[in-house]
Amino acid sequence: MQIQATRIIHAYRQAPWRVQRQYVGAFLLAVIVVALVSALYLDVTARAALAGREIQELRLGITAIQRSNADLETELAGLTSSTTMQRRALELGYRPVKPGELDYVFVPGYVAPEPEILLAAVDITTPAYRVPKDYTESLLEWLDERIKFGAAP
Repeated sequence: MQIQATRIIHAYRQAPWRVQRQYVGAFLLAVIVVALVSALYLDVTARAALAGREIQELRLGITAIQRSNADLETELAGLTSSTTMQRRALELGYRPVKPGELDYVFVPGYVAPEPEILLAAVDITTPAYRVPKDYTESLLEWLDERIKFGAAP
């Protein structure tokens, strides 16, 4: 019986080179998995770094445009200041109006046309919203109201 068991064990035992091949295969599989995970990690990190750098460049561009806009607003303010406008008007031959030279005529129903720049402008004022009472009362106020008036609102 023991001889038969030994034969069965011997028949199913693998050769040492097969066991070694299995260990090498498992090791290589582990190395490949680690390499794939590392490559994926590097790819994600590189993309995140590129996106971060692009965001930095866009912010620098926004800052440069804001500075340019502020410079242009300053230049416009200087060009449209009252002293500059008076000087330019005098250079063009205009003079201040003296009392009695100007007649104001009221025309009923006449509405002065708005400049095109005002017609094209978008009204960005936000309408005043009324917040419902349900969103402004506290939990204690709500509970107090339910106790006073019962379950029905």
